[in-house]
Amino acid sequence: MTIKNVVLVHGAFADGSGYKGLYENLTRQGYNVSIVQNPLTSLQDDVTATHLVLDAQDGPTILAGHSWGGAVITEAGNHPKVAALVYIAAFQPDNDETALQWFRSAPPAPENGILPPNEKGIVYYDKAKFHAGFCADLSEDEAAFMYASQGAFYGECFLTPITAAAWRNKPSFGIVATDDKSIHPDIQRNMYQRSNTKVTEIKGSHVVYISRPEDVAAVITEAARQVSN
Repeated sequence: MTIKNVVLVHGAFADGSGYKGLYENLTRQGYNVSIVQNPLTSLQDDVTATHLVLDAQDGPTILAGHSWGGAVITEAGNHPKVAALVYIAAFQPDNDETALQWFRSAPPAPENGILPPNEKGIVYYDKAKFHAGFCADLSEDEAAFMYASQGAFYGECFLTPITAAAWRNKPSFGIVATDDKSIHPDIQRNMYQRSNTKVTEIKGSHVVYISRPEDVAAVITEAARQVSN
C-alpha cells in the first residue's frame, strides 16, 4: 500500500487558500491533494465538510490539520480512509477536552490578538495584531490578504469537546511552530507529548505551513512513507 492522497484542513482566522504553497509542493511529488473549506460554524459542521472530502478519496489518505483544524482532524480522523494524522501547529484534544482548555493552558503571547466572541458569537482576530500575532514571517501584503479572507469563526467551536479522539488509534505526527504567537509552542509540545505523537520542530510563525511549505511537506511525506507498506 502506497499512500498518495493528502487532505488538508485549515483552521480559524484563515481559509483553504493558505495551503497553495503546500499543495504545489506535494503535487509536484505526485500526491493527490484536496483542501477542505471549513464552514467554521461548529465542530460537527467542520467534521462533516472533512468527511465529504475524505469520501471522495480513492484510497488511504494522510489527513493534516492546522490550528483549529487539529481539533477537526482529531474527530474526523476516525474516517476509514484516514491512514495517519498530521498536526500543523494544531490543537490535539483528547476525549471530553476542548480546544479552549488547551489554549488557556499557557499565558497568551502579547502579540496574540484573538478577540472575545461578538454579539453573534463569532470570534475574530484583532486586525492590529494579525500580522505579528498570526503570521509574522509573511509579508505585510500576504498578512493583509489573509486577514481579508478569513472565515467567520463561531466561538462555540472552541467550547465543543472531542467525543472520539482519532489519534488514540491512528499514527500521529505533529509540527511545533517554534515562533508561534497564537498557540504557545509549549502547548503544542505538551499535547503531542501526551499523545506520543512523532514531533518535528520548525522555526516559523503560527502559519508555518505558508512560510515553510517545504518543511511541512517533508513531515507529511514522511508520515505517508512510514504508514505505507
